[in-house]
Amino acid sequence: MKIPEDKSIIFFDGVCVLCIWSVLFILKRDKNNRFLFSTLQSDVAKQFLLQNDAKIIHKDSIVLFKNKKIYTASTAVLIICKELGKCCMFTQIFWVIPKSWRDQLYVYIARKRYKWFGKKDACMIPTPEEKQKFL
Repeated sequence: MKIPEDKSIIFFDGVCVLCIWSVLFILKRDKNNRFLFSTLQSDVAKQFLLQNDAKIIHKDSIVLFKNKKIYTASTAVLIICKELGKCCMFTQIFWVIPKSWRDQLYVYIARKRYKWFGKKDACMIPTPEEKQKFL
């Protein structure tokens, strides 16, 4: 799969309500059209991630592919927030927290996400306007 160099791909859990809300938040604020999306459950994600790093295929982490590198968990979230600009600049303070601590919090939330926010029976279906941003 050929990805334009100016694009990053966000792989997310397509049945997780928190994850879907996060994607909708990003879609609304991605003014520079930097992101493409794919659910972790999709064949596109499985094929892409297996080709790039098979050990990261699990549904408890967001995966960001940017500049031919793969980022997961809290690092992926902070990079995405940075790309969104002013609306999320306050999140950049979290870079001072050691990655191991940030990721522990991320993993805790990831484990509880279905209980706290819910789970859909099927992956989200993008609107016709959003469809061009999904792989």
